[in-house]
Amino acid sequence: MLDIAGPGQVFTAANELVAAALGQTAYDVQVIAPGAAQVVATSGIAFAVAAADTTVGPPDTLIVAGGRGVMEAARDETLRDWVRTRASRARRVASVCTGAFLLAATGLLDGKRAVTHWRHCDELARRFPLVRVETDPIFVRDGAIWTSAGVTAGIDLALAMVEEDLGRAIALEVARSLVVFLKRPGGQAQFSALLALQAADERFASLHDWLAEHLAEDLSLPRLADRAGMSERTFLRRYREATGMTPASAVERLRVEASRQMLAETRLPIKRIAARCGFGSEETMRRAFAKLHGVSPSDYRERFGTAT
Repeated sequence: MLDIAGPGQVFTAANELVAAALGQTAYDVQVIAPGAAQVVATSGIAFAVAAADTTVGPPDTLIVAGGRGVMEAARDETLRDWVRTRASRARRVASVCTGAFLLAATGLLDGKRAVTHWRHCDELARRFPLVRVETDPIFVRDGAIWTSAGVTAGIDLALAMVEEDLGRAIALEVARSLVVFLKRPGGQAQFSALLALQAADERFASLHDWLAEHLAEDLSLPRLADRAGMSERTFLRRYREATGMTPASAVERLRVEASRQMLAETRLPIKRIAARCGFGSEETMRRAFAKLHGVSPSDYRERFGTAT
């Protein structure tokens, strides 16, 4: 439901602001689907839709929603052709959440950077190896192709489109009216390393909470095993079983996540951030970034930094 309603409300709110100021609207929002008068979302809420074969004229912006039916939709050759044809005439094309799978099935994402819901990033990369899948951004723009992460990220994507079309002031006012960020501070990470670890196994929940508060300290295997009340061998084995990674890998991910937030939200020198997050040296932090994200800390800050 939110794949459609989220962006739809952003454009509607923009219309209300423009209408109040200029007496006209900026967007004509249509929900379209093949051969149906309505589509029922998994929430049970029904959307009235226009039939795909009755829509007139090329769209300015074509946005493909995701959902449980998207994999079946991606196998529909007629639908793929429809999307491909309309996309060729549109100024820009986008997907929300798993809608990226339908775009990828049309070939529109070949050679493009793209993102989808964090649970499905690996699957998208496996099914469509020509797509340059990124796992962290809330949304990605590559030329005229936009893709967003899970569910509410469609709101972020739509706000960025409004900012491009109507300017920052209007986009900011829309964000205020919806009580959301125009740009989430440090919000490019879809699913935090700490939450992922906490979801893995409750046995280590308290350890993970403690880790997040002590990243600058010695977090060697002996200390973590002692903290967990186990021998080193037992702790290593059980931790791998519970999380699918070694304690050292988990610590590295938590430190990278903490440093990402500081890079995005502060102007602290990278050397100081490395020390605060427990890397020991700026070079160690740089290697960890390159391994997990394929970019350097300075490149990451340039791309995602919000601090002035």
